[in-house]
Amino acid sequence: MKKFLFSIILSFIACGARAEFTTGAKSAFLIDYDSGAEIVSKNADVLMPPSSMIKLMTLAVLFDEIKAGRVKLDDRFPVSENADYKNPLWYPASKICLESGQTISVRDLILGLIVVSGGDASVVVAEKLAGNENNFTGMMQAKAASLGMEKSTFGNASGLPHPGNLMTSRELAILATHIISDYPDLYPMFATKRFEFNEYQSEWCRDWGKTHTLNYNKLLFIMPGADGLKTGHTDDGGYGVVASASQGGRRLVGVINGFHGRGHDALAGEMKKMMTHGFTTTMNKVFYRPGDTVAKMPTWYGRDEFVMATVTKPFAITVPKSDGISGVRIVAVYDSPVPAPIYAGDKIGKLVATKDGKTIATADLVARDTVRRVQLFRRVWRNIMVLIGKI
Repeated sequence: MKKFLFSIILSFIACGARAEFTTGAKSAFLIDYDSGAEIVSKNADVLMPPSSMIKLMTLAVLFDEIKAGRVKLDDRFPVSENADYKNPLWYPASKICLESGQTISVRDLILGLIVVSGGDASVVVAEKLAGNENNFTGMMQAKAASLGMEKSTFGNASGLPHPGNLMTSRELAILATHIISDYPDLYPMFATKRFEFNEYQSEWCRDWGKTHTLNYNKLLFIMPGADGLKTGHTDDGGYGVVASASQGGRRLVGVINGFHGRGHDALAGEMKKMMTHGFTTTMNKVFYRPGDTVAKMPTWYGRDEFVMATVTKPFAITVPKSDGISGVRIVAVYDSPVPAPIYAGDKIGKLVATKDGKTIATADLVARDTVRRVQLFRRVWRNIMVLIGKI
Protein backbone atom coordinates (compact mmCIF):
# COMPACT_ATOMS: atom_id res chain seq x y z
CA MET A 1 0.00 0.00 0.00
CA LYS A 2 1.12 3.53 -0.61
CA LYS A 3 -0.36 6.85 0.44
CA PHE A 4 -1.96 8.49 -2.59
CA LEU A 5 -2.75 12.16 -3.03
CA PHE A 6 -5.11 12.99 -5.85
CA SER A 7 -5.38 16.68 -6.69
CA ILE A 8 -8.99 17.39 -7.58
CA ILE A 9 -9.43 21.16 -7.86
CA LEU A 10 -6.95 24.01 -8.10
CA SER A 11 -7.46 27.76 -7.86
CA PHE A 12 -10.97 27.73 -6.50
CA ILE A 13 -12.47 29.87 -3.78
CA ALA A 14 -10.41 30.61 -0.71
CA CYS A 15 -11.38 29.76 2.81
CA GLY A 16 -12.69 32.68 4.81
CA ALA A 17 -11.46 34.24 7.97
CA ARG A 18 -14.04 34.93 10.65
CA ALA A 19 -15.92 38.12 9.89
CA GLU A 20 -16.28 40.84 12.53
CA PHE A 21 -19.61 41.32 14.26
CA THR A 22 -20.34 42.90 17.61
CA THR A 23 -23.27 42.25 19.93
CA GLY A 24 -24.18 43.04 23.49
CA ALA A 25 -25.30 39.45 24.06
CA LYS A 26 -23.08 37.39 26.33
CA SER A 27 -22.73 34.69 23.67
CA ALA A 28 -23.25 34.59 19.91
CA PHE A 29 -22.45 31.97 17.28
CA LEU A 30 -23.17 31.87 13.55
CA ILE A 31 -22.24 29.12 11.09
CA ASP A 32 -22.80 28.21 7.48
CA TYR A 33 -25.00 25.11 7.43
CA ASP A 34 -23.25 23.40 4.49
CA SER A 35 -19.63 24.06 5.38
CA GLY A 36 -19.93 24.31 9.15
CA ALA A 37 -17.61 27.33 8.95
CA GLU A 38 -17.79 29.81 11.82
CA ILE A 39 -18.80 33.30 10.72
CA VAL A 40 -19.37 34.82 14.17
CA SER A 41 -18.13 33.41 17.47
CA LYS A 42 -18.38 35.09 20.85
CA ASN A 43 -18.06 32.95 23.98
CA ALA A 44 -19.34 30.03 21.90
CA ASP A 45 -17.92 27.43 24.29
CA VAL A 46 -19.05 29.01 27.56
CA LEU A 47 -21.68 26.99 29.42
CA MET A 48 -24.82 29.02 30.08
CA PRO A 49 -28.41 28.28 31.12
CA PRO A 50 -30.27 27.61 27.86
CA SER A 51 -33.73 28.36 29.29
CA SER A 52 -36.43 27.14 26.88
CA MET A 53 -33.91 26.48 24.11
CA ILE A 54 -33.34 23.20 25.96
CA LYS A 55 -36.69 22.10 24.54
CA LEU A 56 -34.88 21.49 21.25
CA MET A 57 -33.32 18.45 22.92
CA THR A 58 -36.72 17.40 24.30
CA LEU A 59 -38.02 17.56 20.73
CA ALA A 60 -35.00 15.73 19.30
CA VAL A 61 -35.61 12.79 21.65
CA LEU A 62 -39.29 12.75 20.68
CA PHE A 63 -38.41 13.03 16.98
CA ASP A 64 -36.21 9.93 17.30
CA GLU A 65 -39.20 7.99 18.59
CA ILE A 66 -41.31 9.23 15.68
CA LYS A 67 -38.59 8.46 13.14
CA ALA A 68 -38.26 4.93 14.54
CA GLY A 69 -42.01 4.39 14.19
CA ARG A 70 -42.62 3.95 17.91
CA VAL A 71 -44.66 7.16 18.13
CA LYS A 72 -47.07 8.68 15.61
CA LEU A 73 -48.21 12.28 15.31
CA ASP A 74 -51.82 11.26 15.96
CA ASP A 75 -50.96 9.34 19.14
CA ARG A 76 -52.38 10.88 22.31
CA PHE A 77 -50.33 11.30 25.49
CA PRO A 78 -51.90 11.67 28.97
CA VAL A 79 -51.52 14.81 31.06
CA SER A 80 -50.55 14.27 34.71
CA GLU A 81 -50.83 16.61 37.70
CA ASN A 82 -47.19 17.58 37.10
CA ALA A 83 -48.22 19.20 33.82
CA ASP A 84 -51.53 20.65 35.07
CA TYR A 85 -51.79 24.41 34.58
CA LYS A 86 -52.85 24.74 38.23
CA ASN A 87 -49.42 23.45 39.33
CA PRO A 88 -47.71 26.59 40.75
CA LEU A 89 -44.66 25.68 38.68
CA TRP A 90 -46.45 26.80 35.53
CA TYR A 91 -48.06 29.97 36.81
CA PRO A 92 -45.30 32.31 35.58
CA ALA A 93 -44.01 29.98 32.88
CA SER A 94 -44.81 29.43 29.22
CA LYS A 95 -47.39 26.72 28.73
CA ILE A 96 -50.09 25.33 26.47
CA CYS A 97 -52.45 25.34 29.47
CA LEU A 98 -53.26 21.67 30.02
CA GLU A 99 -55.30 19.97 32.71
CA SER A 100 -54.70 16.69 34.52
CA GLY A 101 -56.74 13.83 33.09
CA GLN A 102 -56.95 15.10 29.53
CA THR A 103 -54.95 13.71 26.61
CA ILE A 104 -53.22 15.62 23.84
CA SER A 105 -51.99 14.59 20.41
CA VAL A 106 -48.27 14.37 19.69
CA ARG A 107 -48.75 16.86 16.86
CA ASP A 108 -50.21 19.43 19.28
CA LEU A 109 -47.46 18.71 21.80
CA ILE A 110 -44.82 19.48 19.16
CA LEU A 111 -46.52 22.67 18.03
CA GLY A 112 -47.10 23.69 21.63
CA LEU A 113 -43.41 23.21 22.39
CA ILE A 114 -42.28 25.11 19.31
CA VAL A 115 -44.75 27.97 19.10
CA VAL A 116 -45.80 28.81 22.67
CA SER A 117 -42.83 27.11 24.37
CA GLY A 118 -45.08 24.87 26.44
CA GLY A 119 -43.20 23.70 29.49
CA ASP A 120 -46.20 21.58 30.41
CA ALA A 121 -45.90 19.85 27.02
CA SER A 122 -42.29 18.94 27.77
CA VAL A 123 -43.38 17.20 30.97
CA VAL A 124 -46.08 15.26 29.10
CA VAL A 125 -43.47 14.06 26.59
CA ALA A 126 -40.95 13.18 29.30
CA GLU A 127 -43.41 11.18 31.40
CA LYS A 128 -44.78 9.25 28.43
CA LEU A 129 -41.39 8.33 26.97
CA ALA A 130 -39.42 7.74 30.15
CA GLY A 131 -41.88 7.36 33.04
CA ASN A 132 -40.78 10.56 34.72
CA GLU A 133 -38.86 13.72 33.93
CA ASN A 134 -35.73 12.64 35.78
CA ASN A 135 -35.43 9.49 33.67
CA PHE A 136 -36.05 11.56 30.56
CA THR A 137 -33.06 13.80 31.29
CA GLY A 138 -30.98 10.63 30.99
CA MET A 139 -32.35 10.19 27.47
CA MET A 140 -31.50 13.82 26.74
CA GLN A 141 -27.95 13.29 28.01
CA ALA A 142 -27.50 10.16 25.90
CA LYS A 143 -28.78 11.98 22.82
CA ALA A 144 -26.35 14.83 23.43
CA ALA A 145 -23.46 12.37 23.73
CA SER A 146 -24.42 10.74 20.43
CA LEU A 147 -24.16 14.16 18.73
CA GLY A 148 -20.78 15.00 20.24
CA MET A 149 -22.25 17.58 22.61
CA GLU A 150 -19.72 16.88 25.34
CA LYS A 151 -20.38 19.87 27.60
CA SER A 152 -24.18 20.05 27.77
CA THR A 153 -26.02 18.82 30.85
CA PHE A 154 -29.75 18.54 31.55
CA GLY A 155 -31.70 18.94 34.78
CA ASN A 156 -35.20 18.98 33.31
CA ALA A 157 -37.03 18.85 29.98
CA SER A 158 -38.58 22.33 30.09
CA GLY A 159 -35.67 24.68 30.63
CA LEU A 160 -37.07 26.09 33.87
CA PRO A 161 -34.18 27.31 36.06
CA HIS A 162 -32.15 24.32 37.28
CA PRO A 163 -28.42 24.11 38.10
CA GLY A 164 -28.15 21.08 35.82
CA ASN A 165 -29.35 22.93 32.71
CA LEU A 166 -26.19 24.12 30.95
CA MET A 167 -25.39 24.33 27.23
CA THR A 168 -22.96 26.22 25.01
CA SER A 169 -23.93 28.19 21.94
CA ARG A 170 -21.76 25.91 19.82
CA GLU A 171 -23.57 22.81 21.07
CA LEU A 172 -26.97 24.44 20.56
CA ALA A 173 -25.91 25.00 16.94
CA ILE A 174 -24.87 21.35 16.66
CA LEU A 175 -28.31 20.35 17.92
CA ALA A 176 -30.10 22.71 15.53
CA THR A 177 -28.10 21.42 12.56
CA HIS A 178 -28.99 17.87 13.54
CA ILE A 179 -32.70 18.68 13.73
CA ILE A 180 -32.66 20.38 10.33
CA SER A 181 -30.77 17.59 8.57
CA ASP A 182 -32.09 14.47 10.28
CA TYR A 183 -35.82 15.23 10.55
CA PRO A 184 -36.76 16.76 7.18
CA ASP A 185 -40.41 15.76 7.55
CA LEU A 186 -40.74 17.36 10.98
CA TYR A 187 -38.50 20.42 10.70
CA PRO A 188 -41.06 22.51 8.73
CA MET A 189 -43.16 22.63 11.90
CA PHE A 190 -40.62 25.10 13.31
CA ALA A 191 -41.81 27.70 10.78
CA THR A 192 -45.33 27.69 12.26
CA LYS A 193 -46.21 31.25 13.20
CA ARG A 194 -49.47 30.60 15.05
CA PHE A 195 -50.76 27.69 17.12
CA GLU A 196 -54.39 27.68 18.24
CA PHE A 197 -55.09 24.82 20.62
CA ASN A 198 -58.70 23.66 20.42
CA GLU A 199 -58.95 21.28 23.37
CA TYR A 200 -58.85 23.50 26.44
CA GLN A 201 -60.64 21.96 29.42
CA SER A 202 -61.28 25.11 31.49
CA GLU A 203 -62.62 28.60 30.89
CA TRP A 204 -59.43 30.06 32.34
CA CYS A 205 -57.33 28.24 29.73
CA ARG A 206 -59.68 29.22 26.92
CA ASP A 207 -59.14 32.87 27.89
CA TRP A 208 -55.40 32.22 28.18
CA GLY A 209 -55.31 30.69 24.73
CA LYS A 210 -56.88 33.73 23.08
CA THR A 211 -53.74 35.78 23.72
CA HIS A 212 -51.09 33.04 23.50
CA THR A 213 -51.04 31.85 19.91
CA LEU A 214 -48.11 33.56 18.19
CA ASN A 215 -44.63 32.06 17.95
CA TYR A 216 -42.16 33.65 20.37
CA ASN A 217 -39.55 33.42 17.60
CA LYS A 218 -40.27 36.82 16.07
CA LEU A 219 -37.53 36.33 13.47
CA LEU A 220 -40.12 34.34 11.52
CA PHE A 221 -42.11 37.55 11.06
CA ILE A 222 -39.31 39.96 10.12
CA MET A 223 -36.67 38.08 8.11
CA PRO A 224 -37.15 36.48 4.69
CA GLY A 225 -36.15 32.82 4.73
CA ALA A 226 -36.32 32.39 8.52
CA ASP A 227 -37.85 29.00 9.33
CA GLY A 228 -36.93 28.05 12.92
CA LEU A 229 -36.02 27.15 15.64
CA LYS A 230 -36.57 28.18 19.33
CA THR A 231 -36.34 31.05 21.81
CA GLY A 232 -35.83 31.12 25.55
CA HIS A 233 -35.92 33.57 28.42
CA THR A 234 -35.28 33.78 32.14
CA ASP A 235 -35.02 36.91 34.28
CA ASP A 236 -31.44 36.11 35.31
CA GLY A 237 -30.17 34.65 32.05
CA GLY A 238 -31.82 37.07 29.67
CA TYR A 239 -33.13 36.20 26.23
CA GLY A 240 -31.80 33.57 23.86
CA VAL A 241 -32.65 32.16 20.45
CA VAL A 242 -31.50 29.38 18.16
CA ALA A 243 -32.40 30.38 14.61
CA SER A 244 -32.01 29.35 11.00
CA ALA A 245 -32.69 31.09 7.72
CA SER A 246 -32.19 30.28 4.04
CA GLN A 247 -31.55 32.84 1.33
CA GLY A 248 -30.38 32.25 -2.23
CA GLY A 249 -30.08 28.52 -1.65
CA ARG A 250 -27.80 29.02 1.35
CA ARG A 251 -28.64 28.35 5.00
CA LEU A 252 -27.16 29.90 8.13
CA VAL A 253 -27.65 28.70 11.70
CA GLY A 254 -27.24 31.17 14.56
CA VAL A 255 -27.38 31.22 18.35
CA ILE A 256 -27.65 34.18 20.70
CA ASN A 257 -27.78 33.78 24.49
CA GLY A 258 -27.58 36.16 27.41
CA PHE A 259 -29.24 39.04 25.55
CA HIS A 260 -30.78 41.69 27.80
CA GLY A 261 -32.76 43.68 25.26
CA ARG A 262 -36.42 44.59 25.50
CA GLY A 263 -38.27 41.40 24.77
CA HIS A 264 -38.49 38.90 21.96
CA ASP A 265 -38.84 41.60 19.31
CA ALA A 266 -35.49 43.09 20.25
CA LEU A 267 -33.98 39.60 20.34
CA ALA A 268 -35.25 38.92 16.83
CA GLY A 269 -33.80 42.22 15.68
CA GLU A 270 -30.40 41.26 17.05
CA MET A 271 -30.50 37.86 15.37
CA LYS A 272 -31.59 39.44 12.09
CA LYS A 273 -28.57 41.78 12.23
CA MET A 274 -26.23 38.85 12.78
CA MET A 275 -27.84 36.74 10.05
CA THR A 276 -27.83 39.65 7.60
CA HIS A 277 -24.17 40.23 8.39
CA GLY A 278 -23.46 36.61 7.58
CA PHE A 279 -25.36 36.61 4.31
CA THR A 280 -23.97 39.93 3.07
CA THR A 281 -20.31 39.61 4.05
CA THR A 282 -19.66 35.94 3.29
CA MET A 283 -20.40 33.41 0.58
CA ASN A 284 -19.97 29.68 0.29
CA LYS A 285 -19.08 27.20 -2.41
CA VAL A 286 -20.35 23.62 -2.26
CA PHE A 287 -17.88 21.35 -4.10
CA TYR A 288 -19.45 17.95 -3.56
CA ARG A 289 -22.73 16.55 -2.29
CA PRO A 290 -23.53 13.02 -1.07
CA GLY A 291 -23.56 10.63 -4.03
CA ASP A 292 -21.18 12.68 -6.17
CA THR A 293 -18.10 10.84 -7.43
CA VAL A 294 -15.14 12.53 -5.75
CA ALA A 295 -12.43 10.01 -6.65
CA LYS A 296 -12.09 6.70 -8.52
CA MET A 297 -9.90 4.47 -6.36
CA PRO A 298 -8.24 1.21 -7.51
CA THR A 299 -9.16 -1.86 -5.45
CA TRP A 300 -7.06 -4.83 -4.32
CA TYR A 301 -8.72 -8.26 -4.56
CA GLY A 302 -11.91 -6.49 -5.62
CA ARG A 303 -14.45 -7.95 -8.04
CA ASP A 304 -14.61 -4.43 -9.44
CA GLU A 305 -11.39 -2.78 -10.51
CA PHE A 306 -12.35 0.55 -8.92
CA VAL A 307 -14.46 1.85 -6.04
CA MET A 308 -16.10 5.26 -6.28
CA ALA A 309 -15.57 7.57 -3.31
CA THR A 310 -18.17 10.11 -2.20
CA VAL A 311 -19.00 12.25 0.84
CA THR A 312 -21.66 11.78 3.51
CA LYS A 313 -22.55 15.48 3.71
CA PRO A 314 -21.92 18.49 1.48
CA PHE A 315 -18.26 19.48 1.23
CA ALA A 316 -18.19 23.27 1.17
CA ILE A 317 -16.04 26.27 2.00
CA THR A 318 -17.27 29.60 3.36
CA VAL A 319 -15.33 32.74 2.43
CA PRO A 320 -15.52 36.49 2.97
CA LYS A 321 -16.89 38.11 -0.16
CA SER A 322 -14.08 40.67 0.04
CA ASP A 323 -11.48 37.94 -0.53
CA GLY A 324 -12.76 37.19 -4.02
CA ILE A 325 -11.20 34.29 -5.92
CA SER A 326 -7.86 32.91 -4.82
CA GLY A 327 -6.07 29.57 -4.86
CA VAL A 328 -7.36 26.61 -2.93
CA ARG A 329 -6.09 23.06 -3.38
CA ILE A 330 -8.44 20.15 -2.76
CA VAL A 331 -7.02 16.64 -2.60
CA ALA A 332 -8.32 13.16 -1.91
CA VAL A 333 -5.97 11.31 0.43
CA TYR A 334 -6.18 7.51 0.57
CA ASP A 335 -4.20 4.27 0.59
CA SER A 336 -3.96 2.83 -2.93
CA PRO A 337 -5.18 0.28 -3.78
CA VAL A 338 -8.13 -0.07 -1.40
CA PRO A 339 -8.37 -3.69 -0.14
CA ALA A 340 -11.66 -5.53 -0.70
CA PRO A 341 -14.19 -6.33 0.60
CA ILE A 342 -15.44 -2.74 0.68
CA TYR A 343 -18.96 -1.95 1.83
CA ALA A 344 -21.01 1.09 0.89
CA GLY A 345 -20.43 3.73 3.54
CA ASP A 346 -17.01 2.43 4.58
CA LYS A 347 -14.47 5.16 5.23
CA ILE A 348 -11.78 4.83 2.55
CA GLY A 349 -10.01 8.18 2.60
CA LYS A 350 -10.20 11.87 3.37
CA LEU A 351 -10.95 14.98 1.38
CA VAL A 352 -8.76 17.94 2.34
CA ALA A 353 -8.91 21.57 1.28
CA THR A 354 -5.83 23.73 1.88
CA LYS A 355 -4.82 27.33 1.29
CA ASP A 356 -1.30 28.61 1.69
CA GLY A 357 -0.31 25.30 3.26
CA LYS A 358 -3.04 25.52 5.91
CA THR A 359 -5.89 23.03 6.13
CA ILE A 360 -9.19 24.85 5.86
CA ALA A 361 -11.71 22.01 5.49
CA THR A 362 -11.76 18.22 5.72
CA ALA A 363 -14.31 15.46 5.19
CA ASP A 364 -14.31 11.68 5.23
CA LEU A 365 -14.47 9.91 1.88
CA VAL A 366 -16.68 6.83 1.88
CA ALA A 367 -17.40 4.07 -0.60
CA ARG A 368 -20.43 4.83 -2.72
CA ASP A 369 -21.00 1.15 -3.58
CA THR A 370 -20.08 -2.28 -2.23
CA VAL A 371 -17.14 -4.09 -3.84
CA ARG A 372 -16.94 -7.80 -3.05
CA ARG A 373 -13.71 -9.74 -2.72
CA VAL A 374 -12.62 -12.10 -5.50
CA GLN A 375 -12.43 -15.86 -4.86
CA LEU A 376 -9.23 -17.50 -3.56
CA PHE A 377 -7.99 -18.73 -6.96
CA ARG A 378 -8.22 -15.29 -8.46
CA ARG A 379 -6.38 -13.80 -5.46
CA VAL A 380 -3.55 -16.34 -5.91
CA TRP A 381 -3.40 -15.62 -9.65
CA ARG A 382 -3.22 -11.88 -8.99
CA ASN A 383 -0.35 -12.41 -6.54
CA ILE A 384 1.52 -14.37 -9.22
CA MET A 385 0.98 -11.57 -11.72
CA VAL A 386 2.39 -9.07 -9.23
CA LEU A 387 5.45 -11.21 -8.60
CA ILE A 388 6.27 -11.50 -12.32
CA GLY A 389 5.67 -7.81 -12.88
CA LYS A 390 2.47 -8.09 -14.89
CA ILE A 391 0.51 -5.91 -12.45
